[in-house]
Amino acid sequence: MPADALRDLLPRRDTALEEVLAGLSGRPKTLPAKYFYDDAGSALFERICDLPEYYLTRAELRLMERHVGDMAAVLGPGCELIEFGCGSGRKTRLLVEALRPPVFVPIDISRAALESACGGLAAAFADVRISPILADYTRPIDYPPAREAGIRRRAVYFPGSTVGNFTREEAAAFLAMVCALVGPGGALLIGVDLKKDPAVLHAAYDDAQGVTAQFNLNMLAHLNRRFGADFDLPSFAHAAFYDQALGRIEMHLRSTADQTVSLDGRRFRFAEGELMRTEISCKYDVEEFQGMGREAGFDPGAVWFDPQRLFAVFAFAVA
Repeated sequence: MPADALRDLLPRRDTALEEVLAGLSGRPKTLPAKYFYDDAGSALFERICDLPEYYLTRAELRLMERHVGDMAAVLGPGCELIEFGCGSGRKTRLLVEALRPPVFVPIDISRAALESACGGLAAAFADVRISPILADYTRPIDYPPAREAGIRRRAVYFPGSTVGNFTREEAAAFLAMVCALVGPGGALLIGVDLKKDPAVLHAAYDDAQGVTAQFNLNMLAHLNRRFGADFDLPSFAHAAFYDQALGRIEMHLRSTADQTVSLDGRRFRFAEGELMRTEISCKYDVEEFQGMGREAGFDPGAVWFDPQRLFAVFAFAVA
């Protein structure tokens, strides 16, 4: 069946602008990672996923190909499936094919990514109602109740280790929000990048072709287009490193000169060499992440790994 009309639930421009201004006013300066994902940023991220250094997508795809039947069995029939961050839809297609949920609700901040994924899925799965939402899933969303008969439970699928972009405190709050969303009898299937050799991580986030650098700098182009900022992209450079103590990769943009950026009538000074953080990517041990899920109200279930144990998908349930 054709996909339902896309529902646009993105925050008002003023709300998003306030968030950016608050980050630029901080010490140190930060920008929310979600602003990577305009249409150009989403396309760049798909290129990153195919890079030889970027192990995450290949590891998760291998894992899904091997274990997707078991994952579908854990979620069970009659499941309303909600996906946060649909991306290209490659992993999603595997899960939807195995699960055949009566309703699939993909949610993404990028209209182009959402429309592309939904078009392909609607053509492939005529028996699944696809109801896309354009929204920032890191904020509370007013999800409508399922309209299809036979819905027994609600489940969230959150692939790609995007949960790592939250601080550990933010991740705990996010898990609690998802627990409340799926409710009793509900479930969560979530991808998590595992702790590993820092050299592997450094290569993944600072590739030899410079695609990750383009992706990082595109955030500034996005802010220029969306909010009328005047970031000079050649005056910033990509920087990424692993913080062993915090267990996370940090991506930054380094100012290559003393400069001032204007946004919404305000001016923000950057010193030469100053770092502005654009992303964190936390890495977890299995026991650590299961403990976070338990504290959020979930019962930990199965955990699946790729053959090299670089990546894991966790199942959680609500009693």
